[in-house]
Amino acid sequence: MGIERNLADRKGKDFCELPKETITNSRSRRNRRRSSKKMPPVQKLFETCKEVFASSGTGIVPPTQDIDKLRSVLDGIKPEDVDLRPDMPYFMANASHRRPKITYLHIYECEKFSMGIFCLPPSGVIPLHNHPGMTVFSKLLFGTMHIKSYDWVVDLPPESPTTVKPSECPELRLAKVKVDADFTAPCNPSILYPEDGGNLHCFTAVTACAVLDVLGPPYSDFDGRHCTYYTNYPFPDFSVEGLSIPEEEKNVYEWLQEKDQLEDLKVEGKMYSGPTIVEN
Repeated sequence: MGIERNLADRKGKDFCELPKETITNSRSRRNRRRSSKKMPPVQKLFETCKEVFASSGTGIVPPTQDIDKLRSVLDGIKPEDVDLRPDMPYFMANASHRRPKITYLHIYECEKFSMGIFCLPPSGVIPLHNHPGMTVFSKLLFGTMHIKSYDWVVDLPPESPTTVKPSECPELRLAKVKVDADFTAPCNPSILYPEDGGNLHCFTAVTACAVLDVLGPPYSDFDGRHCTYYTNYPFPDFSVEGLSIPEEEKNVYEWLQEKDQLEDLKVEGKMYSGPTIVEN
């Protein structure tokens, strides 16, 4: 990485004949100059992702200390660090679409992880979708966003069914609501895991907002990490014999059904214009 390269050792007769004290002071000054060159936040995020996701794979969750490290780095990133402002065209509402167009700024991707930013105008929606076998970090850079997230229900007694197959309709699966709330920047990064933490979620922009996403590993149809979208239905809409949920808890359970097509979802890829990632 260019900003971290060590300065080349000075060579030559004059340098070799300097008194020891002078050499020490010279090195000290060089060290101070090196330390003053602060790593850009997005570069630091990249370097941290390389470490945290070095052993990344489907269903593999990084160690707790690595998760905390990446969370801390992500938490420190501000809109100006990635060259974003709320008045940019990405965040302007477009009356010609029923749902505003969403812009995705690709920062980096490899087989281990990906980094990118979703830019949502007011009322922009990223529909309910999953993250199979993935650990995902999301940082709201600015704005207010409503997040609703779910996890599949896996902790009911074995005799309790968690799927239902209506006639002539795709199967529905029972999920539990983990989060259903508005978030306003600055706020803590959110983290979801392969099996919990709200692995399925939907984003709705209350105001113009930007979300920096880190996925480890990224989506890959070849490796079985396909992005699937869902429709949600209230729990009482379907009655399943043998499934009993206390009345006071029914509001946190919903049925999810895979969607073949997405209406009115427009996501446009754009070039990321912030500080360039330097790969070693």
